[in-house]
Parts: sequence; C-alpha cells; structure tokens
Amino acid sequence: MAMTKSEQMAFMVESGVTAVIRAKDSSQLVEVAEAIEAGGVVSIEVTMTTPNALGVISEVAKKMGDRVLIGVGSVLDPETARAAILAGAEFVVCPTLNLDTIKLCRRYSKGVIPGAFTPTEILTAWEAGADFVKVFPATALGPKYIKDVKAPLPQVELVPTGGVTAENTGDFIKAGAAMVAAGSSLVAKSALAEGKFDAITETAKRFVAAVKKART
Repeated sequence: MAMTKSEQMAFMVESGVTAVIRAKDSSQLVEVAEAIEAGGVVSIEVTMTTPNALGVISEVAKKMGDRVLIGVGSVLDPETARAAILAGAEFVVCPTLNLDTIKLCRRYSKGVIPGAFTPTEILTAWEAGADFVKVFPATALGPKYIKDVKAPLPQVELVPTGGVTAENTGDFIKAGAAMVAAGSSLVAKSALAEGKFDAITETAKRFVAAVKKART
C-alpha cells in the first residue's frame, strides 16, 4: 500500500481492528484475507507460526497490497522482522518486548507493535519507539485494565490482544484502546476448516460495527 508510515498507522486506527491469522494450512489464507477485507477489516497480521509464513505474506501483499495493510505477527527477534519486511510486511507485531526488534523496524520505517503486560513494560516499549503497544494477554485483564493504564499513561497507544471478541470490542475502545486485535474470535477455526468465508466476512462486519458504535 503506497502510504507513508504515519499514514499507515492512521489507516490501522481508522479501521480499529487488526485480524490475526493463524492456520495450519497456508493455502487458504489469501481467501481468508479477502473475506476479512470484504467485512471492512483492512489490517491483517499473518503470524510466523503459520506454515510458509513469509511466502504467505509475500503472496497476500502482491495480490491485496493495494487494498489492505499486511503485517507479520509472533515475531521474537530482529532477524525474523527483517525477513518479513523483505517479504512485504508493512508492520511487525511481537508477543513480547524486544528492544532490538523495535530498533530494526524504526531503521526501515516500518510500524512496530511490541507486546507488553505491566505498566513498566508498556512505558519501556513506548519510550523505545513503539508505534502502538500490544497489551498481551488481555484475556484476564479486560477493558478496565486498559482504562487503568491510560490514566497515568494517556499518551501511549494501546492495542489489547487476546480474549477480544465482537461483544467486548466496544468496551475496549471506550476504555481508551487505539484499536483491537483479534484472532480466533474473528477467524474461527471451524469456519477456516470448512471454508465458510461468508461467515468470516460477517464476523468482520460485527467487529467494525462495534468499533464505530463505541467511538460515537
């Protein structure tokens, strides 16, 4: 997508939802990406735990790079981040905080979203140059934790991940989250296995609608 990095980050926030795609079989992922985009979710994260992840990122970027923003997830080190960027990833998401990975992404002017859990980790990630900080796992914490962290750290852009559903997305946004990221609750394993792409599109629409409603 021919945008500057700042435009890409604004594009992600406007959408409000990043789809996290994990699958045992990479052959369907382009179809999944198309189904998600049809539902209004235009930010897609392909995790490194997906077989042939770099090939999938490259293929999706070539076929859909003018319509969606393709990123890579489950990145643990700068070497993996660089390989994914060369394959076409426009942003990098990590489950943990790795300062060298943040530095690498800034060097190549790519968005970086490291994972953090405590307020100290969150602020450390932000001060190191993170574009957003992924609060992970958000499953046990819930929207109230986002609100509590934003009170002393209002400048930090938080992205709750883990346990985010279409039903609680609005609560996370109202609590101060810049956007949310969702995996299996958005791309259900059963829908993936059965090729029910229409169902994935409908779920994506519900997520987008929840974000819009919460923001108004």
